Amino acid sequence: MIINSLLDTDLYKFTMMQAVFHQCPGTMVEYEFKLRNEGIDLSPFAEEIRAEIEALCSLRFTDEELDYLGSLRFMKPGFIELLRIYKLDMRYVKVKVNDALEFSIKIKGPWLHTILFEVPILAIVNEVYFRSNVRKTANYDVMKEGRKRLDEKVEKIRQRLSDIQPNPAREPGCPFLITDFGTRRRFSGDWQREVVTILRDEVPEAFVGTSNVLLAKDLKITPFGTMAHEWLQAPQGFDGVQLAASQRYALQTWANEYRGDLGIALSDVVGFDAFLRDFDLYFMKLFDGCRHDSGDPFEWARKLIVHYRAHKIDPMTKRAVFSDGLTIDKAIKLHSEFYNQIQLGFGIGTHLTNDVGLDPLQIVIKLTKVNGKPVAKVSDARGKTMCNDAQFLTYLKNVFEIK
Repeated sequence: MIINSLLDTDLYKFTMMQAVFHQCPGTMVEYEFKLRNEGIDLSPFAEEIRAEIEALCSLRFTDEELDYLGSLRFMKPGFIELLRIYKLDMRYVKVKVNDALEFSIKIKGPWLHTILFEVPILAIVNEVYFRSNVRKTANYDVMKEGRKRLDEKVEKIRQRLSDIQPNPAREPGCPFLITDFGTRRRFSGDWQREVVTILRDEVPEAFVGTSNVLLAKDLKITPFGTMAHEWLQAPQGFDGVQLAASQRYALQTWANEYRGDLGIALSDVVGFDAFLRDFDLYFMKLFDGCRHDSGDPFEWARKLIVHYRAHKIDPMTKRAVFSDGLTIDKAIKLHSEFYNQIQLGFGIGTHLTNDVGLDPLQIVIKLTKVNGKPVAKVSDARGKTMCNDAQFLTYLKNVFEIK
């Protein structure tokens, strides 16, 4: 069994789920799985993946797990009590291979009861696929290669920490801080645990935590996460919310729920330029910063800094979090460029938890409908836009002035 705990997921699934529970509990949604790699066939693994999802649906939260979640100051007692009786239901998930041997996963049902499927299902797909690949590469020591690469990353982190030691000749700036964001695309659960443990022990000055709630609990480190794309997509399908106001509605509803906690806003659901038009002085003061997840990160950071300064806000009082396909090398370059202009954080996923010498899968599960209406994510990077309704996508681009 690949997933053995319902805490083996990213924190932002719980923070969003709590907000759904309190703010829009009757919302119905549909999600779809997408494989971005070319030439990879997942159809031979369909039955194994389905069996693992069925096993996932047999899990319950333990008292110990709920005590841990309840200890997080932004988690509320009523939501914890909901989780006490919560169970994932296989009826909401369809794993299929069609006549053309095309593999698909679709999730459909109440948002409150489907939101926790995404991350563990992606972790299941990865682990099923890669353990098959390992069997085919009997002469290749995956873990030896993974540990070698991880040792090299640790040395690069140490070097960066050494480079930014207090120095009278150097302008003060923010520390170099990294977080594990690798649950959904990990090589395996055991490997993610080993990676996080090594980073915790070897570079504690830089490694500040993980998005994985189970690992945070077990390894006594900080869990990180706020919101994902689905939170800002969903209001596109809400009755009574104009499409042009959907992003502002999502940000305001989040602030209503968390009252100053979890203040990093995701910035690329309908493109960064459209986000900045909505991210006015009110939201800039309300949120602690923004997260980058597509497009050129250097251009994004420059635009964000200019935006803050144009509204008389010191960027060094705000945070830019980077999470789009980051490597240690890219994080170091970004830190070198912006360390004295804005506070920085780096959420690193695949490069930490699936860098073992095999080509990683590029897989996502994204929201496609809300209350029967199409919704879209329009990325700042090619290949990341996701919408099943061309007419709606055209309309949304016109509304948000996306070229």
